[in-house]
Amino acid sequence: MATPLVVSEVSKSFTMHLRDGIRLPVVADVSFSVASGECVVLGGPSGIGKSSLLKMIYGNYAVDGGQILIAHQQRIVDLASADPRTVIDVRRETLGYVSQFLRTVPRVAALDVVAEPLVARGENAASARERAAELLKKLNLPRELWQLPPATFSGGEQQRVNIARGFITDHAILLLDEPTASLDAVNRRVVIDMIEEKKRQGVALLGIFHDEEVREAVGDRILDVSKFSPRKAAA
Repeated sequence: MATPLVVSEVSKSFTMHLRDGIRLPVVADVSFSVASGECVVLGGPSGIGKSSLLKMIYGNYAVDGGQILIAHQQRIVDLASADPRTVIDVRRETLGYVSQFLRTVPRVAALDVVAEPLVARGENAASARERAAELLKKLNLPRELWQLPPATFSGGEQQRVNIARGFITDHAILLLDEPTASLDAVNRRVVIDMIEEKKRQGVALLGIFHDEEVREAVGDRILDVSKFSPRKAAA
């Protein structure tokens, strides 16, 4: 589909239960779309709601109102109102997410952490590990670490495992939350190339990139999230 992600009039606030139920507005009336083969960058100052917006699109945060429309298996799914089983199915088949932090099961080898999304989709374990090895090699993770659990790795090493895991599938939509934040210059360049390859494959990408070099290299346009901030409007 030419436009696999459409966000329409989405609003979100948090209720501070430890402060007498005060409601803290995050974003209001957010509307935009991401086309296949396009990388849209979420811009604006820290704390304006960029990561929260990604989590809403992925289904980690509920929304107060609006629609999050995903082109999923020949139909349109509104993740803002979808049941948990549908959300899980969309994540497995259509919507990928590279977060800032790697969350894994203890004692599982890095190679299997990266391969798991393919195995979950029914791919043979051996071929999934082969593809995982290709990505870990591309991201310059030493081979001697592949059979070790990522919990023992440095922050930059963990993030390379995280990126490999997020990029191993052919999801039509990929969300990126500061994927290069812990990387050195060499591996930032590798990730830029990987993003460009996803764009050539027709993947729709939506990301946060605080590194200006990365942002300018991969971004087709910048969406200023601050214009959707109720707090800014109130100020």
